[in-house]
Amino acid sequence: MKAKNLMIGLSIAGALLMGGCSNKSSSESTKVKHIGVLQLTQHPSLDKSYEGFKKGLKESGYVEGKNVKFDYQNAQNNQDNLKSMSEKLVKDKPDLLLGISTPASQSLASATTEIPTVVTAVTDLQAAKLVKTNEKPGGNITGAHDMSPVDKQIALLLSIVPKAKKIGIMYNAGESNSKIQADMAVKALKKAGVTPVIKTANSTNDVQQVTETLASSTDGIYVPTDNTFSSAAELSGKIVKEKKIPLVAASIDHVKLGGLATIGIDFEELGVQTGKMAAKILDGKAKPATMPVEDPKSLNLYVNKDMAKALGIDPASIKAPK
Repeated sequence: MKAKNLMIGLSIAGALLMGGCSNKSSSESTKVKHIGVLQLTQHPSLDKSYEGFKKGLKESGYVEGKNVKFDYQNAQNNQDNLKSMSEKLVKDKPDLLLGISTPASQSLASATTEIPTVVTAVTDLQAAKLVKTNEKPGGNITGAHDMSPVDKQIALLLSIVPKAKKIGIMYNAGESNSKIQADMAVKALKKAGVTPVIKTANSTNDVQQVTETLASSTDGIYVPTDNTFSSAAELSGKIVKEKKIPLVAASIDHVKLGGLATIGIDFEELGVQTGKMAAKILDGKAKPATMPVEDPKSLNLYVNKDMAKALGIDPASIKAPK
């Protein structure tokens, strides 16, 4: 009888133990993932990158308010904010971090080498020293880059002003991603026999003066994916419209607000790519160290028809160079 009671007791204990394990497994599978987000500033390209990121996660099964939550921080283009916000996000020990823009991503990289991190709207992760190589990141960071087809964008601008002798290039020299593209633009212009005229701005306060100077002294203007100039796209757009100078920007969102045309990246789609990369990391199917940096999946010709008409240009005449 005692032996029988002992066996019954052991069976009940075993069942309870199994039940406890089952409940633990179920609890772990439904755990809400915590993602810390750091964005440099507010402008359409970066905003759409974040929207796309959440969309990519949702398409991969991570729904905000259900099994994922976000701690979103926007530094408003302030370096001190970047540092303090990075430290706060890392201190909270999220499951994953997202950096939107090169400065924001570099700030997160300085704050942690352990928390898995994906980045988007970064021109060259390797040049920004975020990864060892774009093919084999080697650390806790990976993502999708936004390197523009600068040669095609310059060719597009020169097709609009085929007799151009001088082309202006304006950007913030403090943004490494912008410097990379500006150097590429200079090389493409010199190859085409056109003189590049470079003007830089340290902040949005300098954008008006820089734009007015170039609009008065060149035949066209090129702007790389630059956070400072994208934030003031409407302002520079008004100036080039008044001066009737074509402006080609690397970003479609910039052109929508204050440019003529571009062959550019859809930043929302780039965000979707990054979101799907993040989902693989959260699922435990991939690690940043061995996850290659992804190229943008789509490039599109975009023409601002209102700007074209204001400049006296037929929008239909603007074609992507071969």
